[in-house]
Amino acid sequence: MPFPKIVVGYKKKDGKSPFSDWLSKIDDNAARKVQRGISNMRQGNFSNAESVGQGVSEYKIHFGPGYRIYFGMDGENLVILLGGGTKKRQGRDIEMAKGLWREYKSRKKEGGIQWH
Repeated sequence: MPFPKIVVGYKKKDGKSPFSDWLSKIDDNAARKVQRGISNMRQGNFSNAESVGQGVSEYKIHFGPGYRIYFGMDGENLVILLGGGTKKRQGRDIEMAKGLWREYKSRKKEGGIQWH
């Protein structure tokens, strides 16, 4: 059985959370599906996830327009939620997530990281 994970959203220097901002804009049905995906991640179930490069992974949700959760793993047990999107915007969303992951790692090195 996989080990439980801690799943947190990344907060930028300005205090905004790209993942929470995205989640608040999707409809309630989609948000429930996304929350179920996050619950799966907490349980260590990443069967719907794959790497998109540079330490960022994409968790696919087979619902509606093909929702995606973008995240990075900090060690074995900490999942950092970077953002979300749909299949249609996948290329742009992946680049945004990679930029946020670089920012996260840089800020962590400096000791100025926040989660929510």
